[in-house]
Amino acid sequence: MPPPVNTPLDYATQFQRLLPRGRIWHRGLGMVEDADILVLMPTWARLQDALNTLIAEINPCTTDQLLPEWMATLGIPDACMCDLADIDAEKAAVCAKFKSLVDGGQSMAFFVALAASIGVDITITELAPFRVDINTVEQPLYDESWAFAWQVSSQFDPATEIDFTVNISVAGDPLRSWGNKVLECLIREFAPAHTIPIFVYWTESIWDSPGFYSIWDGGASIWDDGTSLWDASPGVSLWDTPPGDSRWDIPPA
Repeated sequence: MPPPVNTPLDYATQFQRLLPRGRIWHRGLGMVEDADILVLMPTWARLQDALNTLIAEINPCTTDQLLPEWMATLGIPDACMCDLADIDAEKAAVCAKFKSLVDGGQSMAFFVALAASIGVDITITELAPFRVDINTVEQPLYDESWAFAWQVSSQFDPATEIDFTVNISVAGDPLRSWGNKVLECLIREFAPAHTIPIFVYWTESIWDSPGFYSIWDGGASIWDDGTSLWDASPGVSLWDTPPGDSRWDIPPA
């Protein structure tokens, strides 16, 4: 059921109904007295609008007018959320901090939801020591210490990449750094104390994009439309002596 919406005129009408009865107490909008009453009614209409938004305001993920109060209550900015450029960033930080405190659980689903609350999609891989008769030969030979590690993977953002710059960077700075600092801080803050989260950032190769294909794609390379540039005619290599004798001219199975 939607909340009630009343205009100043609605409130003026209701106010007049509460007045005493008699000739001097007019109903309607024809007298100076009625205009005086109507002047006061927008205040009540604004109050009604504020009350209608109260449900949204008490939720930190949808608040607007109470955003400063929610930031103070949740201790924002903090070590993880200290660089909030605009109001949208502040709202996202408030929502993420509130959900992390309310939802809890320290499960994989919790951390995926925590990352999603700041607009980041992640996948989590649990690592474990290598076990004979369980693991296969192509799997890493992790020792016992890897039982406490887990991997957080997300897409690489070029905007986070920082190169070492002469006259700006100082000794001890890495030659290149990258990563989502807010994500890493949040994950570490709520990770189980005995575990070690490892962060991996992946990116797509240009060869994974439409229009780029491997030369091993059965002759359908974009470079030759299915005919090798080494062919004098389709299926006959220039390197054949005699023509047609190359092993590369064998029709694909």
